[in-house]
Amino acid sequence: MSQPGPRIIGLPYDLHSSYLRGAADAPPVIRAALRSSAGNMWSEDLRDLGAEGVLTDAGDVDLSAGDAGERIEAGIASVLADNARPIALGGDHAVTYHVMRSVYVAHGPCTVLHVDAHPDLYEEFEGDRYSHACPFARVMEERLAARLVQVGIRAMTRHQREQADRYGVDVIDMRSWQSGMRPAISGPVYMSIDLDGIDPAHTPGVSHREPGGLTVRDVIGLVQGIEGTLLGADIVEFNPSQDVGGLTAHVAAKLVKEIAARMLSD
Repeated sequence: MSQPGPRIIGLPYDLHSSYLRGAADAPPVIRAALRSSAGNMWSEDLRDLGAEGVLTDAGDVDLSAGDAGERIEAGIASVLADNARPIALGGDHAVTYHVMRSVYVAHGPCTVLHVDAHPDLYEEFEGDRYSHACPFARVMEERLAARLVQVGIRAMTRHQREQADRYGVDVIDMRSWQSGMRPAISGPVYMSIDLDGIDPAHTPGVSHREPGGLTVRDVIGLVQGIEGTLLGADIVEFNPSQDVGGLTAHVAAKLVKEIAARMLSD
């Protein structure tokens, strides 16, 4: 069997967004930025991701009918069954719970490296246990992850701090990051990148702008510095209706390339 390669899969879903919807429109916009003639398909470690069969694309999961969660899980399972590693394009962060259910079935519990301004650990949010503010509470209560490491946090509530303590989450908030703390990640890894984890000066196209965040370079460094096997990843919460000059779309596309390159380096 050949080495598993990266495969894009779109998850155009935002029905669990709590503020502004629009993230469902993101997958084709990220693809357009990825293929734009403004740049190229080479990664920073000089991999030609545009070469035939290197970075493949499963298209978007049809979420127009039926149970969206089940369809997301089936779509990710199909990518994994085809000996590929999913790079899921959300969609709001609620999709990550369903992605992780399929990754768990295929690989068992792994370390999750989560980039975000928010911990997304609410037990429920506005009466919704499956809100985009809750996916990591669901992931941890179902033991889909062996370890959860969160980076970039700067909008934590008391309840979410209690949830982090309850589940043994390693939280590197922005004050700790500024002081030099960095995650030590090894073994099988899944990476979830909420684009509002990056400072809105770099990624204005999100629904929940939270100043004081990571730089794009910081997040690229996290991707490139993962030790172990990168089983899959998602890039979520890009809201094209809030973008400025396509900036966030191009950041998302850049992250797709560096994630794909990191997968290919295993």
